[in-house]
Amino acid sequence: MNPAAATSGSPLRIVVADDQASVREGLVLLLNGLPDIDVVGAAADGEQALALVAEHQPDAILLDLHMPVLDGIGATRRLADEHPDVAVVVLTTYVDDDTVLDALRAGARSYLTKDADRAEIAQALRAAAAGLAVLDADVQARLLAAVAPGARTAPSVEAARAVPPPDGLTQREAEILALIARGLTNSEIAAQLFLSNHTVKTHISRIFAKTGSRDRAAAIGYAHRHSIG
Repeated sequence: MNPAAATSGSPLRIVVADDQASVREGLVLLLNGLPDIDVVGAAADGEQALALVAEHQPDAILLDLHMPVLDGIGATRRLADEHPDVAVVVLTTYVDDDTVLDALRAGARSYLTKDADRAEIAQALRAAAAGLAVLDADVQARLLAAVAPGARTAPSVEAARAVPPPDGLTQREAEILALIARGLTNSEIAAQLFLSNHTVKTHISRIFAKTGSRDRAAAIGYAHRHSIG
């Protein structure tokens, strides 16, 4: 969450992205009715969502997965790379294993179904903006079933990788932390992940803040304690 917003009591700034006009407009009305949330933009596809995020720099985005031009998975991946400070909350009708895993691997911090009510959506947005992960009960059940004894090997491995990392780290942040733990420099990380040096520095700053690390040595220690990398 934007530190200034957190300390001043300013509303949480949100972008909503859904290709169905009725759903999108309904979410805008629903969330704007809350005193601590301000919807600063509404998009009908992933490309529009990225443009609005770049323009308004919101605290979080509420994102559907099934959208034209650029779908939610692709948009989430680009948001994680280009706007790592913006928390991605998925709100969709899709709860199959592959979709959940793809969204979490792409960098989504929270995953809700469209059965969620206004209070649940608002809670997920606030938590995600504060660096926490929120998963719908059905999504949690699917992930737990996938990693349970007797589950098929491939989904178990993939689900274990997709379970949100500790302390609110995104999948991308965990990936960068693993590379730090392997001794890579910022430039080497940027080259390997096809990111700019600035984006890598931003990710690392967030990693240090979330893990309570003062420097790379402390971050490496954290990575080893949590089996990251």
